[in-house]
Amino acid sequence: MEVPETGSLWQDSKFRWMLASVALVGVFEFLSLANIDVFAYLVGERYSRPVAAVFFAAIILAIGWRTLWSGLQALSKVNFKSINLLMTIAVVGAFYLGEYPEAAVVVVLFTLGETLEKFGIATSKSALQALVDRAPKTASIKGADGQISDVPLADINTGDILVLKPSDMIPMDAEVVVGSSSVDESTITGEPLPKDKHAGDLVFAGTLNLQGYLEAKVTKLAKDSTLAKIIETTFAATKTKAETQKFIETFAGYYTPSIIFIAVLLVAVPTIVFGQPFNPWFEKAITILVIACPCALVISTPISIYAAIGSASARGALIKGGKYIEAIGQVKAIAMDKTRTLTYGKPKVTDVIPFGDTTREHLLACSAGIETYSEHPLAQAIVDAAREEKIEIHRVENFQAVMGKGAQADCVVCYDKHHCIGKLPFISEEHAVQEEVVATVAALQLEGKTSIVVSSNGGVEGVIALTDELKPEGKQTVSDLWKLGIETVMLTGDNKAPADAVAALVGIDVVRAEMLPQDKAEAINDLLKEYGAVAMVGDGVNDAPALALSNVGIAMGAAGSDTAIEAASIAILNDRLELIPYLVRLGRKTISTIRINTAAAVLTKLLFVVLAILGLSGLALAIFADVGVTILVILNSLQLLKFK
Repeated sequence: MEVPETGSLWQDSKFRWMLASVALVGVFEFLSLANIDVFAYLVGERYSRPVAAVFFAAIILAIGWRTLWSGLQALSKVNFKSINLLMTIAVVGAFYLGEYPEAAVVVVLFTLGETLEKFGIATSKSALQALVDRAPKTASIKGADGQISDVPLADINTGDILVLKPSDMIPMDAEVVVGSSSVDESTITGEPLPKDKHAGDLVFAGTLNLQGYLEAKVTKLAKDSTLAKIIETTFAATKTKAETQKFIETFAGYYTPSIIFIAVLLVAVPTIVFGQPFNPWFEKAITILVIACPCALVISTPISIYAAIGSASARGALIKGGKYIEAIGQVKAIAMDKTRTLTYGKPKVTDVIPFGDTTREHLLACSAGIETYSEHPLAQAIVDAAREEKIEIHRVENFQAVMGKGAQADCVVCYDKHHCIGKLPFISEEHAVQEEVVATVAALQLEGKTSIVVSSNGGVEGVIALTDELKPEGKQTVSDLWKLGIETVMLTGDNKAPADAVAALVGIDVVRAEMLPQDKAEAINDLLKEYGAVAMVGDGVNDAPALALSNVGIAMGAAGSDTAIEAASIAILNDRLELIPYLVRLGRKTISTIRINTAAAVLTKLLFVVLAILGLSGLALAIFADVGVTILVILNSLQLLKFK
């Protein structure tokens, strides 16, 4: 039976027909147990059994022919590891015994269980399939002559100009060159709030342009886009099996032929050795074969893994394989980079400290006027601070950048007063610096802040302090990890003072600063020796060796380093730190779910095997138990889709 699309199972006519068949054979089985022969009433005693045989054979073939055919093929190939072979033997055996309703029940419920299994897997994969469905096939390209035409994605090259109208799905990764808009990036990042996009900002394939008109220069080919990378790695992840899954599949390979062997002994020993009647022991053997089918056991892990991957992807975390779900649930320590992991990686003005008669507004206005001509990130942060406070920026002339030191210019608003701006050593070369200034800079340095000193002909006018802005969720993330019993460590290439300052703010006690890439890798080795299972969180090329060496490497950001994302086991596409403790909890919940599923499947099997040997369980009860535990395993696994 073909499995319908996710969410449409109950609307599928074939599935409804199967449910009707289940009800039909269930009624006949109930009547059989009550010793009511419907066929004798309809066609008479003489034709009752032949008609019943034909009737139930038709149901069996109509619903379970694939199972029977697969079982016969396995028998011809002497493949005793096939579950379908177990079912074929059980059906044929039941028919031999004249238990026609039981044979039909076996086939119908087994096929129903298979259908529900496939539907469960399809449901757990639905979040992943949504990524594929969102991928556009063509794009509007603006040619050199200004003409716009639809072009297949495969024919578009980097540097081509995309035309994006409101409500257009963005087809390729690109950089905005004209226009501004807000873009829904939830497909890529899982972030529900739209992001404003202006010239110079990146947009990603598979995201939605909401309002404005944009022209964007293609930065990556369609096959190399962020969306393509997500799709490729996500579906590859479903093929990367967890260790538990590998064990269960190996176990099932030995388990099935063992059960067949036990069933043969159960018939052979009493009948051949002790001369007992054949049929009662044959029925017990058939019942054991039905009970022993490891359906629930085999599906217990893959459905849980698929559901967990789907749940994570819906929140913006791309997990590259089932084994990493288990691994993240087992980590005892997590090492974190600082810049662009715990911080935004973008400087922000924190303090504006004027000296003498200089006012705060004047200091910021004059400094921003000079820095307007600089492209340095610190300069842009000062300009942004003035604009955010709606301070009128001073106009300057004769701007001159001093490489590696700072800049100088003449401020027109300040009556052509010459100004210098830069780090303290540069200012000290130009002007006498008061002890108060030196002490202020030293105090800011202890706080992990970068100090920019501003001076004029009259001496130092003030100090502007900047720092890499801390992500607000950093402290809560570290706290949540601590509650989960996980040690957090900071590994950063930054200087010790800012590293210590950030660590103190978020609650990390162990800090290792001024580290090269190889130093981070060595630190991961040390942590592995101490804790056994370690995760590393980073975003840059310098983090790649540590990400690859750890049990679980977690890369931050869709626009982060491709090298880091490739080296990592998990990519958090929306930069949300709070997803790290979520992933740990998800990993632990997945492991717990797999264990519960496995235990339920095994214990059910053992119980009914014992009951069958004691003659307390027939075929119908056995198959109902098997399908029942299979359904419970599926439902329990699919709960992971809603895990928070």
